[in-house]
Amino acid sequence: MQLFFSIIVPVYNRPDEVDELLESLTKQTYQHFEVIIVEDGSTNHCQPIVETYRTHLNIRYFFKENSGQGFSRNYGMERAKGDYFIFFDSDCLIPSHYLDTVNAFINENDVAAYGGPDRAHPTFTPIQKAISYAMTSFFTTGGIRGGKDIDPKKFNPRSFNMGFARKVFEKVGGFTRPYLAEDIEMSIRINTAGFTTQLIPKAYVYHKRRTSFRQFYKQVHFFGRARVSLFKQYPMACKPIYFLPALFIAGLLGLLTLSIAIGTAVPLYLPSVYYLLIFIDAWLIQKLSWKTALLTIPATFLQLTGYGWGFIQHFWQHIVLGKDNFAILRRG
Repeated sequence: MQLFFSIIVPVYNRPDEVDELLESLTKQTYQHFEVIIVEDGSTNHCQPIVETYRTHLNIRYFFKENSGQGFSRNYGMERAKGDYFIFFDSDCLIPSHYLDTVNAFINENDVAAYGGPDRAHPTFTPIQKAISYAMTSFFTTGGIRGGKDIDPKKFNPRSFNMGFARKVFEKVGGFTRPYLAEDIEMSIRINTAGFTTQLIPKAYVYHKRRTSFRQFYKQVHFFGRARVSLFKQYPMACKPIYFLPALFIAGLLGLLTLSIAIGTAVPLYLPSVYYLLIFIDAWLIQKLSWKTALLTIPATFLQLTGYGWGFIQHFWQHIVLGKDNFAILRRG
């Protein structure tokens, strides 16, 4: 059965990224889809870019006041014509086989909701490749995105590469959070409603993420804060793995304290073993260049410390001090 897909992309001030995304969609081998671009109150509009693809794609453009990517996806779903809604971030490139892969998998497995992993494209900069490694590696908390089969009940699709059937939207509703963690919260409600979520390993996208380490740190810091925001609403979302970056920071501080106490830097050598393993894996196993493999060291350090510090901060502010959750997140 040929499903009709509605691809929904929220955009905020990223016309160049939209251009690259749409260019990749023109190369899809599966043609039964529409593209809905929802401009979320941008000042740098992508409509001129969209207009250049009118003859190449079944595409619609909407502009609305800024409300966050979650509510912008809802706006797109309310206007979508598809049997199935697919969500991409504007900084993604889509392989030509993507929709063929998803259509075949859904037909074979009767999947109501799915997510896919992300990879680094050969054209990405060394920093982008290093960041991609940090967000997908077995040696960090990003390993769930690496593309291996996992228990559907333990998989929460991420909105940079996520899809679900129209019937899910009709029963569960749309995203209830405007900003980060809206996809995890949505996945929890999908499962609670009796649907299962499934990882489709071959339905990967090339996700550019951030172009500098400073931007990357700010992003993962927000991820850590957003994770805590789910705990009070959904206690089942609180799992030991999400505390690991915070424990990583505590471990570093503990080693520093021990070094000062005993008057030697020897304890501080311990993290170097961890980062040596990361370098070897990135260079020899993942086949990155040695220069890019070196960049995975600061990338993974920032991934763990940024997420961990955001987690600690928000845990203190929201759980301990009881400050308003969403007000704190909006200031991120």
